Amino acid sequence: MEIVVVGLNHKTAPIELRERLHIPERDLAGPLEALGKEPPILERLILSTCNRVEVYAVAEEVSAARQSIEVLLAARAQLPAAAFSGLLYLHTAAEAVRHAFRVAGSLDSLVVGEPQILGQVKDAYQAAAGLGAVGPVLSALMERALRVGKRIRTETALGASPVSVASVAIELARQIFGALAGRTVLLLGAGEMSEAAAQHLKEEGVSAILVSNRRYERALDLAARLGGRAVRFDQFKEEVLSADIVIASTA
Repeated sequence: MEIVVVGLNHKTAPIELRERLHIPERDLAGPLEALGKEPPILERLILSTCNRVEVYAVAEEVSAARQSIEVLLAARAQLPAAAFSGLLYLHTAAEAVRHAFRVAGSLDSLVVGEPQILGQVKDAYQAAAGLGAVGPVLSALMERALRVGKRIRTETALGASPVSVASVAIELARQIFGALAGRTVLLLGAGEMSEAAAQHLKEEGVSAILVSNRRYERALDLAARLGGRAVRFDQFKEEVLSADIVIASTA
């Protein structure tokens, strides 16, 4: 038996491909069930975020497991496996364990030190466990990876100044405008990343926050919590004209 990791991330694949391969948590049951029917794969877990899609498996034979995973990803992307197989990385044994620790510790993230990945690893593990897809090996790996991620955040300087893609975006805006006080911001999308960006912006003293989302009710909810104004999604183009900063964070 061998621990196997097959995947791609922001370092190896363009965002267009990562979007096609992305598997929302609500859709994990089908792919996990399909992998469970492949003879070489004994345990499996899928970690799918905006910056990576990875399959963790315990397999009897590495090459057969990789091929099964490639077939699954090809079906997900509706592409021939040959179109992206060269972008996939393969980690096995100790290197697979090291990779899992680096991912959970945010050392392999687009923004090193961002805290979201630890929760995403935990969610992926719980989703797979809830579907009966993990056994003793992957359970031990994920439990240890989560502990490593927590220790990195609490025992090293990496967790001293929390960062995220949102905070980096705000820093870029600060470089362009200098002080952000008095600026108007339009958020496209009302999810977790938009809310994180908005909190940073409020701390910078922006004067107005506009929130637009495909589901208008979510825009209303986030705008109310931020003290901003909701904008219907079919009207955001008009509001762009009055915004100094536009942050897009949509599916």
